[in-house]
Amino acid sequence: MQPVKRRTWALRGQTPVQRAWDRHDRLSVIGAVTLSPQRQSIRLFFGVGHENIRTARVAAFLKYVRYELRKPIVVVLDRFSAHRSAARQLADEGATNIRFEWLPAYAPDLNPVEALWSYTKYADLANFIPPNATALRHAVCHSINQQADRQPLLRSFFHAAKLKL
Repeated sequence: MQPVKRRTWALRGQTPVQRAWDRHDRLSVIGAVTLSPQRQSIRLFFGVGHENIRTARVAAFLKYVRYELRKPIVVVLDRFSAHRSAARQLADEGATNIRFEWLPAYAPDLNPVEALWSYTKYADLANFIPPNATALRHAVCHSINQQADRQPLLRSFFHAAKLKL
């Protein structure tokens, strides 16, 4: 809930001030950037909640993405504990149309979704000071929805991860 301070300006001799306060609210976002190998089209899926992302939420999100794409999928995940346990849960449930591949440990630079979060946080929402969690949620959703329609930007997330399309 703390704003990301990027650049600001003020009249010469006057220190710029951004007023924010310590908040204990929470906002968690889960997302996926998908690539269709046949059409080379990229899609963006995300969900926003007020609680930490846990196994059940990850599993439900992956089922949703699989349902929306309507084809077997290969999911590339980092080694976050909720990701690992969601993969085990889906395997135990017999989800044969979802295959998992794992990124190396401590390699966020290989994950295109990390570029999405970075763009949202440091470009679209830089210097944004939300009055409450609801306003932040609306701003995050607006930012990500705007990105979803921009294929060149979505491609740049793969390029930032040094992944060839």
